[in-house]
Amino acid sequence: MRKIIVMLAVATVFASCQEDKGYFISGSAPEMENGKMIYVSEIDENTNRPKRIDSTSLENGEFELDLEDPETPNLSFLEFEGLQGNVIFIAENEKINFKVYKDSIRASEVNGGKENRLLYEYLGHLKNINEKVTKGRNAMRTAFQEQDSTKLATLQETETEIIDNDKVYKKKVVQENPDSFVSIMVISDMLRMKSYPTNEIKEMFDGLSEEIQNTAIGKQIGQNLEKESKVAVGSKAPNFTAPTPDGDELSLKDAMGKVTVIDFWAAWCKPCRVENPNLVRTYNKYKDDGLSVIGVSLDRPGQKDRWIKAIEEDGLPWHQVSNLQFWQDPVAQLYGIKAIPAAFVLDEEGTIVARDLRGDDLDNKIGELLNKG
Repeated sequence: MRKIIVMLAVATVFASCQEDKGYFISGSAPEMENGKMIYVSEIDENTNRPKRIDSTSLENGEFELDLEDPETPNLSFLEFEGLQGNVIFIAENEKINFKVYKDSIRASEVNGGKENRLLYEYLGHLKNINEKVTKGRNAMRTAFQEQDSTKLATLQETETEIIDNDKVYKKKVVQENPDSFVSIMVISDMLRMKSYPTNEIKEMFDGLSEEIQNTAIGKQIGQNLEKESKVAVGSKAPNFTAPTPDGDELSLKDAMGKVTVIDFWAAWCKPCRVENPNLVRTYNKYKDDGLSVIGVSLDRPGQKDRWIKAIEEDGLPWHQVSNLQFWQDPVAQLYGIKAIPAAFVLDEEGTIVARDLRGDDLDNKIGELLNKG
């Protein structure tokens, strides 16, 4: 009997030492009235939008709430009845405390564990960078108006240094915190800003813990990186076949030259139409040396006439194809096109050697590849 009692006591102690499954939030909002509803939301995996998961009300300027741990780390928000804005935080198995300012919701203070400390360090860094860049660009505008070329050049060098330091900071955050949800947020920002080559971002992503890679945002980024890496500089350009204006089928491999430009554009795209004369000049300059261009149009269904008319108006003498499916064009999706104009430069072997060059930059790159520099 004594042995059984001892075993029960040990089991009780062991159970009491188990990690609590859930997290606790509390806070104060002294400027708000009693009874105001406070909602907790998190990013929904299916819709990628905030979804309310729980709520409480404000009593005597304070609130508290016990919440279940999410299956994977997730971005969360506090929303307040009748007020614009929210307070961002990361659900973690730590007590999280908020000090909420009614007239400046986004300036509210959040104190939690490692995840939230790192989150607010990162957000503070972004705010600081944004303020420096904004201040610098305002000064550049003034220097330009005053025709002060020396000051303008100095300010441009300063901005380049700020941006370079930002890139170093972000990479350091990811490398030093492979098991942090903040790291996947940083990688998401890198992808959006295109501040690093895709292969470097993929290497950083692969260094994250499995748990972070398997978050909703991690899965999405992983899929995007897989697509991006297929059309990154250094990758073999995926072959495709699409209809020409005459209704024939043309493949990339049949349109290849010593150097090939895949030009994504559309008749409705004004920046594309502005860029077309530059590409025409470059094509005429190098066509006899082996330059080939294949235009892929993202024109809308039922607007073949507009596509053909734009080709004639802009005097585009190279190969043209289009499925007339707007952004759903299978070639555009294969190449991960989210904005046009977009261009891929291929060498004779079909390897992507440059992306999204325009004007003189594109001309110079093609001249270099054709040994015409």
